[in-house]
Amino acid sequence: MAKSETLHIRVDPDVKADVEAMLSTLGLSTTEAVNIFLHQILLVGGLPFEVKYPQYNAETLAAMREARDIATGKIPVKSYNSVAELMEDLNSDDED
Repeated sequence: MAKSETLHIRVDPDVKADVEAMLSTLGLSTTEAVNIFLHQILLVGGLPFEVKYPQYNAETLAAMREARDIATGKIPVKSYNSVAELMEDLNSDDED
């Protein structure tokens, strides 16, 4: 079958470079990989993989909550204007 359609997509340049490097180790171009993907959609009648939210473990969920609380100001955090200031604070904690 002659190929006569062009597909234009926008992707992150770093993702594109990483994908191209990985595909080249498989002997595939990005165009070939996209064609395989499109044929798989036709063969399976949808996406050839499951699309769902990631299931995080309890430790990851706790870290995400903590990060959110820090970002919104619920949890106060110290900040420093320099590495020297940080080191001074760390060294003073050792002496307490």
